[in-house]
Formats: sequence, C-alpha cells, structure tokens
Amino acid sequence: MKKFYLIPLLLIALSASGQDFHLSQYEAAALNQNPAMTGMFKGQLRVHGHYRNQWSAIATRPFTTGIIAADMPLKKVAVGMQFANFNAGAGHYNVFSALLSLAYDLKIDKNNHHHISFGVQGGAFQKSVQFDKLYFGTQYTPFNGGSFDQSINPGESFAGNSVIKGDLNAGLLYYYGKEAALLNPFAGVSFFHINQPKESFFNANNPLPMRWVAHGGVKANISEKIQLLGKAFYMGEKNARELTYALDIHYYLAGPDAYLLFGPTFRNKDAAVIMGGLKMGSFIYRLSYDINTSSLRPATNGRGGFEMSLTYIRSKTDNNPVKTCPRL
Repeated sequence: MKKFYLIPLLLIALSASGQDFHLSQYEAAALNQNPAMTGMFKGQLRVHGHYRNQWSAIATRPFTTGIIAADMPLKKVAVGMQFANFNAGAGHYNVFSALLSLAYDLKIDKNNHHHISFGVQGGAFQKSVQFDKLYFGTQYTPFNGGSFDQSINPGESFAGNSVIKGDLNAGLLYYYGKEAALLNPFAGVSFFHINQPKESFFNANNPLPMRWVAHGGVKANISEKIQLLGKAFYMGEKNARELTYALDIHYYLAGPDAYLLFGPTFRNKDAAVIMGGLKMGSFIYRLSYDINTSSLRPATNGRGGFEMSLTYIRSKTDNNPVKTCPRL
C-alpha cells in the first residue's frame, strides 16, 4: 500500500520535468551552484538572500525555495555558510539544509589573471513529511459521489516522518580575472551528495544519487556602458537532465553610478525566463519569472515560477580611487 503514499509526490515531480528545487537565477546563489565559488567576488563580505515560488497555478501548496548565505575571502582561502529550505506538496514535504564552505584560490600566472579555485562543502540536511496531510487509496469511499475520508485508518506503517543525514559537496572553478580585458571567460564543475546518503521513511536501502553541475560562460566588455554575459548551465542526477542557457545585458548609468540588468534565459523543453535587476552601491537586486513551455502548459496557461534575490557586497573604501572603466 505504500504506492498510494508515493503517488502524490511522484506525480508532481515527474510532471515538473525535474524542476523541483532548482533556481532560474542560479548564478546569483553562488554557493548553491558551486562550492568553489565561495569568496570569488571583489569585496570583503557577501551576503545573499533568495526566494522562489513555483507551480502556484496548479498546486494547493506550491514549491517554495528559500536560501540565506554568506561568504568572505581570507587571502587565498575563503569561507562561507548556506542555509536552505525547500517545501512542496499537500504532505508539507520539507528539506532543510545547513552547509559550511571552504575554498582555495590558486593564481596560475605571474600577472594573477588566471585563477583556479577548489571548494568543498559539508553539513547536513533534514527531510520530513506530514503523513496525516496525505490521502491514501484505502481512505477512498464511493458514497456521495466519491471522496477521501481521512478518519479511516490507511493501514500504512512508516519508520518515521523525518530523516537527518550528512552531506558532502565539492567543486572546481576556472576564471580569467583581468578587469581591463575584452573577454572574461569562466567555467566550473561541481558535485553534490558525493557521500550518497541513504534516506527513506520506510527503512529502505535508498541512497540519494550524486548530482553534478557543469557551468560556464564569458563576459564581454563591449564598451564603458555595455557588458554582455553569455552563460550555460547543465545539470544531471541519475537519469534526469537540465540544460539552461542565457544572455544577460548590463547597462551602466553614469548619473546614479548603477547598472541595469536584463536578460532572457531558456531552460530546455521547460521554460523561458525573463530577468530584470539593478546593481546600485553595495546591493544587487534581481527579479525573474518563468513562463512555462513544458507539457504542463495547457494546465498552467504558461504560469511557472516567480523568483527574487538580493545580494549585499561590502567593499573597502578607497580614499584615493583611480578612475577606470566601470565593471560589474
């Protein structure tokens, strides 16, 4: 009878084409994308907040994602931490994750332009579900047109409604950091759940598959006012695959000393995403919306997910700045 418990969760996950618990603004949440990106920014401290709401058009309880992270460079070594929470479905399925990050930045040329960063993450996650919120096949009654009666004993036996497991991630990143260059390429690869922790609410031998991510792109400094950022993101976990590619446009406003951010993103056979944002002072604001293009489009009428993020970067104050071309 356990199949009746699994059906509500599996139907959502399968119909979402692997969309559960992912981000459209993946590069904004750097530590969630690649542990090697810990501390890879220009400044002293970075604090990031992220929120995503998906499938509110068709789900009683939509998929929600929340992330809070902070990291900082300490000479060649960088440290960081991330807290994330994911929730979905009528059974209040919830995943809470806490991770610590450590990265090492290796300069591989005498001008310190070419860099390779190595990063690791370690921590734990808790997964839980509220079985009393779910409906089972044994609770169906045909009377009065048919309905589910939760007062009927479902006849299920669960080992528990919560599991806590350790988690281990790692990543590698290359980037070209010369600010005056026309092109700044970057590429990385990361691996999540390397230890493949066993997780189950039924005491079953159910290891969590390792997930891998390959990402890269290039920033083109077209002029003092315009930068283009082309990027791609490819992710896989067991038989599931996700391919995302995007082109961001950064336009510099000299008056307020700020950047306008805009760009389309396409996720293969899944969604078209429109992102807009602003970088002003120490803050970067981003808003985006997923327009659903998958087989669920007739049910969603194109409505997918709303996402927003806020990043704060603290930098040293330069009392004698040297004027250079603005660079995001």
